Amino acid sequence: MIWRGATALAGGALDLAAPLAGADWRERLALSGPEAAPGGIWLHAASLGELNSVQVLAEELARDFPLVVTTNSLTGRDLARRLGHACALAPLDVPQAVGRFLDRVRPAVMVTVENELWPNRSAMAAARGVAQVVVGARISARSAARWGRLPGLIGPMLARIDALSAQDADSEARLLALGLRADALTPRLNLKLLGPARVDPGEDAPERCRTVLAASTHEGEDALMLDAWTAARAAVPELRLILAPRHPQRGDAVAALIAARGLDFARRSRGGGPGAPVLLADTLGEMALWYRAAGICVTGGSFADHGGHTPWEPAAWRCAILNGPHVANHACDYADLAAAGGARPCEAAALPQALAALVQDAAGQRRMGAAARALLLARAGNPATLIARIRRLARP
Repeated sequence: MIWRGATALAGGALDLAAPLAGADWRERLALSGPEAAPGGIWLHAASLGELNSVQVLAEELARDFPLVVTTNSLTGRDLARRLGHACALAPLDVPQAVGRFLDRVRPAVMVTVENELWPNRSAMAAARGVAQVVVGARISARSAARWGRLPGLIGPMLARIDALSAQDADSEARLLALGLRADALTPRLNLKLLGPARVDPGEDAPERCRTVLAASTHEGEDALMLDAWTAARAAVPELRLILAPRHPQRGDAVAALIAARGLDFARRSRGGGPGAPVLLADTLGEMALWYRAAGICVTGGSFADHGGHTPWEPAAWRCAILNGPHVANHACDYADLAAAGGARPCEAAALPQALAALVQDAAGQRRMGAAARALLLARAGNPATLIARIRRLARP
């Protein structure tokens, strides 16, 4: 069945927040764009976040096949260019545009990220013998109920999928009920965790157990961290603190807080390093250095009510995690890490005591860090099976 309208399914509408220039519209209509040798991979991701989440997969596939990346958004296309991929804005889901794009790219496999299913793209790719793969698929109960009322639309698209990796068991069950073939399922992957899972934390240096990182702090949390660290330092005099504000432009204000306490400190923006008792890490793009240096990470945004920041980055580096009560943005992640022994929640008033206890327990720090990283690896999944399946589909 060919649909005459540009109809988006589970993935949502095109991202046209930024006005398109004439050249961009030509890409949308597949009147221009990259060409590729036949037998390659067409990788489609809606926007910046989705493309970021599949960088690991894109790198692996690009080793063996011509790779063309499409996105719905200008920012996503810009990222694809910076990564060195042949790329274009995705063709509108009308037969003429899809047909022109397929004529130019001639893929063997179409890999779609998350929920971007389009009826014309699906039908026309199948008609040309292009295998179809979906990675990181997810569908809510509400969306599944809606598509259940349109079985003639969603069913054929799902039936054409040759391989699908879902994010969770519930999404798997819903997609199977809507028409996905059971033999299309591959092991689950959490795409957003594949990048952190690739981090190599290396061997634990002894000084890690004597270094605390306060990561991505917000206003109101810096003073709390400084006072908690000062209290913990009474038990471990050589204890160091790396204080990394979420917004480095707050550096002057945080420096004033440190100076008001009479503490010896250095500022990274002025060339300081982690050898100082307190390092104010008021720069961008260096968080990996601080996670590597610290045995304990206190996650910011969780003591002031900002919903908490991701625990998976410190988990990747085997940090023992302390977090506050405000973790609504990642509530299940923090709860699971706590249950696994990788994180400890505490109220602001209890942070000095919790930190003092943990800095005196080097073995406990290492156990927590190992538990956090083990859970990360289990949640991320292993993309090797999916990559092998894509390779077989491209070279039947």
